[in-house]
Amino acid sequence: MRIATDGSWFYRESRIQRPEMVKLFSTVLRRDDDEFVLVTPVERLSIVVDDVPFVAVDVEALGSGTEQRLAFLTNVGDVVEASAGRPISLRGEGASLRPYVLVRDGLEALIARPAYYRLADLTCLGPSGSIGVWSGGTFFPLERAG
Repeated sequence: MRIATDGSWFYRESRIQRPEMVKLFSTVLRRDDDEFVLVTPVERLSIVVDDVPFVAVDVEALGSGTEQRLAFLTNVGDVVEASAGRPISLRGEGASLRPYVLVRDGLEALIARPAYYRLADLTCLGPSGSIGVWSGGTFFPLERAG
């Protein structure tokens, strides 16, 4: 099995078309160090993940200012609120800089471009003068320091 960068799931190079099946598989997905595995009571199957297993397809801002909470909706229907325990992070450099949010236990979601544009509308200057967003009492920079 494989999860592509866009969040599509494949079995033997065929895309899994049923959203219910993808959601079910996502509930048994785990990360052990650098390996992604599907774990059931009777089986453990290694899975290839091109980047990260999930995509944050939308974000909703609840509240405002430092009290704002950002709730991300993933491609498998999970809702994740960014906080100190579920941070927003940036990886890459220059044009390849990409935003992520932690979903659970080492499993992240790439923040899709439309959701990232929504975040851009919510940006403000943070405590250190960088541009970013507040969620759950934590400030997350959305630019590289430098």
